Amino acid sequence: GGLSPARGREASCTPGSRYDTRVMHHMRARVAGVLCSAALGVTVLSARPEQAQRVERAQDNWPRFRGAEGGVAADHPSLPDVWGPRQNIVWAINVPGRSWSSPVVWGDHVFITTAINTVETETLLPVASYVSRSNGGTMTFMDVSKPSAAHRWIVYDIDFRTGRIRWERTVRTGVPAKSRHLKNSYAAETPVTDGERVYAYFGDVGLFAFDMEGRPLWSKPMDAFEMQTGFGHAKSPVIDDRHVYIVNDNEEQSFIVAFDKRTGNQVWRTDRNEKSNWTTPLVWKNDRRTEIVTAATGGVRSYDVNGTLLWELTGMSTFAVPSPVTANGLLYVMSGYTASPLRPVYAIRAGAAGDISLKAEETSNTFIVWADRTLGTFNPSPLVYRGCLYVLHDRGFLTCSDPATGKPIYGRQRLSTDTATFTASPWAYNGKVFALSEDGDTYVIQ
Repeated sequence: GGLSPARGREASCTPGSRYDTRVMHHMRARVAGVLCSAALGVTVLSARPEQAQRVERAQDNWPRFRGAEGGVAADHPSLPDVWGPRQNIVWAINVPGRSWSSPVVWGDHVFITTAINTVETETLLPVASYVSRSNGGTMTFMDVSKPSAAHRWIVYDIDFRTGRIRWERTVRTGVPAKSRHLKNSYAAETPVTDGERVYAYFGDVGLFAFDMEGRPLWSKPMDAFEMQTGFGHAKSPVIDDRHVYIVNDNEEQSFIVAFDKRTGNQVWRTDRNEKSNWTTPLVWKNDRRTEIVTAATGGVRSYDVNGTLLWELTGMSTFAVPSPVTANGLLYVMSGYTASPLRPVYAIRAGAAGDISLKAEETSNTFIVWADRTLGTFNPSPLVYRGCLYVLHDRGFLTCSDPATGKPIYGRQRLSTDTATFTASPWAYNGKVFALSEDGDTYVIQ
């Protein structure tokens, strides 16, 4: 997500406007507040503060990374499209530590995670420190460190109505086993909840399950594996009706594993011929079956709920980061490392089997509806909203393509006249698309 506090700018609601915000990740659908999660705090926004006292229906929850609909929140008149330090803020609290994970919401429960350095106070650096040199900043691949101080990994449950911390649980205290990049944290993975339990995963620590009252149910400590160049982890867990799924692509022993949601027992584990990647998998419930879709540098692979490989395709860029999304019966997968000539987006229909890779001259086949080999982006995940596949590029361009055909509806539009860069994924509601820059500014597109 974004990596700096807001710069205090406000504007009226016009296309491409800039809005003052805290470091914002994602929102709960159809609630009176918009959740903002930062390295140092959580803020709830509301167009009408008194409506934050209501807790909506179960389908209004935001249970996982990017919500249940891939960044799309249900429309609601109380959701704001402008906010600032003194505007539309219901409550705000400071949270210690460093965390790039997003909040998740179920009913009046807001779950967040953090990792706290118990010795040193970690402060945010100037924005340019988190921007690569190729994008005008100072960051390099070598900005990696391993702290010697003990950390505490914590799960919080915050009352949605009031901002009061309902409970907090420390899942581990100790010195981090592996290094991390300057632009990462030791709590980069977003938790997931089904309304009965919350599941928190930390790549170097393990998987932990609590009930909604904070009672520990089970835990699965995990080995810490080396990541490429010591970057650290970022893949969030996903769930279906029975299982919690973890994908751990690393430099030593990559795998996908399923645990029983109730007991924590390992149900199956399948090794993967992959190296380090950072994409969160997707549970794709289509009209034929349920699939666990994973994207990686070596290719896209889909597994059934028993861990059997269903289909795969090659043709991804170096460093897979964006997570797959699904809409209108199609699956959208992309990658787009900026230095790679291959930056593909694939639209895939349900029912695939075997190797569905495209030949060099092909842009479609039986199961790939369309492909664009240069449309993808490095960090933000795609957004499908109101007949448009939005791709937010790290350097501040937004494209809109027809989700059914891949044909451009409009080409690259620059969101900012300055050098703003983007890592957080876009989100949408009420006919507007929101994009958070690393400067802490939110751009609103009609």
